[in-house]
Amino acid sequence: MMETDMATIAEMLKAFALGFGLDLLGAILILIVGWWVAGRAAALVRHSLRNAKFVDTTIKPLAASIVRYVILIIVLIAVLSNFGVQTASIIAVLGAAGLAIGLALQGTLSNIAAGVMILILRPLKVDEFVEAGSVSGTVVEITLFTTLFKTADGVFISAPNSQIWNSAIKNYSRNPTRRLDIKVGISYDDDVDAALDFLKNLVASDPRVLKDPEPMSFVATLGESSVDLTARGWTNTADFWATFWDLSRRSKTELEAAGFSIPFPQRDLHIKEGAETASTAAPAKSAPAKSTPAKKPAARSTAAKPASKAAATKTAATKSTAAKKPAASKSTTTKS
Repeated sequence: MMETDMATIAEMLKAFALGFGLDLLGAILILIVGWWVAGRAAALVRHSLRNAKFVDTTIKPLAASIVRYVILIIVLIAVLSNFGVQTASIIAVLGAAGLAIGLALQGTLSNIAAGVMILILRPLKVDEFVEAGSVSGTVVEITLFTTLFKTADGVFISAPNSQIWNSAIKNYSRNPTRRLDIKVGISYDDDVDAALDFLKNLVASDPRVLKDPEPMSFVATLGESSVDLTARGWTNTADFWATFWDLSRRSKTELEAAGFSIPFPQRDLHIKEGAETASTAAPAKSAPAKSTPAKKPAARSTAAKPASKAAATKTAATKSTAAKKPAASKSTTTKS
């Protein structure tokens, strides 16, 4: 009896191991094949949409990512079904797991939602120059989680979609035309009306500046050291920076050639003559008080001069007498 029970248990374990092993092997095969199919399908979608003109370039990478993730979800459900898990149970588990993941990954899911909203409303596209919050540059690609930018100096920026979507987006490339302002300061001594006409004609003479609306010029502000003028015109977006740089250079050189002066910041100092006269007259009043006591020492010095001369004369006479005595004695000794 005991041996029969052991044999039955062994048969059951053998059958379970065989069945589980086959299920595990089938699940591994489904997972490998499904992963390969998902990658190939995404590559096929990306390749087929690469040259499609009717599909916007912004949607192409997102469409490939969506196809890949959908196939992976189907593969995961097939793997679980291979182990005998009911589809209703799978959906319930996926719902609970989705809720937990949603609470844990709010920031990540918000990036996905923001990416979808950017693709639907399309405030920015690939190859457009935009400014969103603290990020500015040319849009390279919009993915499920991030938006990729390339700045004017070649720096790569990856910004979360939620940050882009939650900030004001300034698109410099969307409209076909842009307005340019050329600002120049002239001296207060120059003719303002002549300078305004000169700037207006200068901007209008550039062929890249549009005739409609017509260029204009006006006095912007009255600065501390200059009268600030502004010449305004419209140009195509593609020609904006080249036109702006060229007109900025020409406005400086041609204004100076026409006789106008472009002053640098300076400050004029005015000295009042009344204050200078008062400061000069103050020492003149005190001069007599100082010169009166100074005359007495001068008298003393005058009286002292004869005394010093007499002393000098007396000393010189004494020296000459002393010098003569040895000479006399010398001569006396010679005679004897």
